[in-house]
Amino acid sequence: MIVKKEIMDESGINRTLKRLAYEILEHNKGVDALAIVGIRDRGDSLAQRLHHLIQEIENKEVPIGVLDITLYRDDFRRFSEKAVLQGTEIDFDVTNLKVVLVDDVLYTGRTIRAALDALIDLGRPSQIQLAVLVDRGHREFPIKADYVGKNIPTSSGEEVQVRLKEMDGEDSVVILEV
Repeated sequence: MIVKKEIMDESGINRTLKRLAYEILEHNKGVDALAIVGIRDRGDSLAQRLHHLIQEIENKEVPIGVLDITLYRDDFRRFSEKAVLQGTEIDFDVTNLKVVLVDDVLYTGRTIRAALDALIDLGRPSQIQLAVLVDRGHREFPIKADYVGKNIPTSSGEEVQVRLKEMDGEDSVVILEV
């Protein structure tokens, strides 16, 4: 795959996450009854960063967790031999909390649908909000993010790749030609 265009570099991602943190706080009027949950793999790294920013701004503790949606995916049977369960790490009750679900790229909506099912199996949040770094369009499910870092219109022959220091050694968002 060939890098067609760099959309965000490290400073762009940092600025975007800071803006998203303020948007989340503004919309929720602070952090009361708020929790952050990242979808494995890159969503959990972004959730950690948002969590840090929100706690830094509000100077209050906010529960954070990680959601593994592997068993909830609608294509699980097709890839079950390759599937690696990493486990959900949510050590708080989500019931009656406003949960901000965090992912890197919103595309068809299938990942988010699976995440909603997985989260609801853990309890009954009062509200589930969605924060994504990139929305690239092409929805197959009626899902819309509440907080979007950047809208990037793409074609079906392109892929949006989020690279994060925690996993890839660098921060960037690029469009790849498939």
